[in-house]
Amino acid sequence: MSEHEHDLGLAHDLPRLMGRRSLLGLFAGAGALALAGCASAATGTTATTGTATGTATGSAAEIPEETAGPYPGDGSNGPNVLTESGVVRSDIRSSFGSLSGTAQGVPLTITLALVDTATGAPLPGATVYLWHCDRDGRYSLYDVEDQNYLRGVQAADADGRVTFTTVFPAAYSGRWPHAHLEVYPDLASATTPENATVTTQLALPQDACELVYATTGYESSVRNLARTSLDRDTVFADGYATQLATVTGDVTAGMTATLTVGIDA
Repeated sequence: MSEHEHDLGLAHDLPRLMGRRSLLGLFAGAGALALAGCASAATGTTATTGTATGTATGSAAEIPEETAGPYPGDGSNGPNVLTESGVVRSDIRSSFGSLSGTAQGVPLTITLALVDTATGAPLPGATVYLWHCDRDGRYSLYDVEDQNYLRGVQAADADGRVTFTTVFPAAYSGRWPHAHLEVYPDLASATTPENATVTTQLALPQDACELVYATTGYESSVRNLARTSLDRDTVFADGYATQLATVTGDVTAGMTATLTVGIDA
């Protein structure tokens, strides 16, 4: 597979990244500790490493702004899945609307807790659009034009949480395994990226990736994961303390990734 042209346009990304670099300096030490916690090879069948950020009360660290990449499906670069009936859903494994098909792979549940950075309080009603590549490193609507799977929108519940049922994404050439998300103030505004409060990315920890990629169907991910690292990734290289999910579970019953997402509300 040819390398996806993710995040290679410095002129495009620099204005947005300049603001986050000063913030990420505060987390440099925490990022190094998080990497140390997940750098060793995984053993057994259960993954438990990663990092959780934010608190139930008090302030919470803000998740940084990142590029949406070339395959957002939000109308900014081609198709807009946000305006299609059926996109608001928790289970994003299958295509919806006039399209059909189901993405294959190790089951993954992604749970995000949306909190106010100033107070740590949950943000009920805040809305997340989440998308990621499939087991082969391909994105629906672009690499796979006749599918819109692995894309969905969820409004946070009373506790500020959203949950997506999906499959574990691949490691494709040039990128660390990740998922993309846009956070909106509410469901009504989640129709165009101009309304997004933040666009960012979630990183998956190394030990969980190694467990999953040892299973059938992820053979190319084994090679690609070995060729990169969080510290060399084009998005996460400047810090990932607030973006590295905690992953638990096993490849048979499925994995669960959790992350607290601090929003400047």
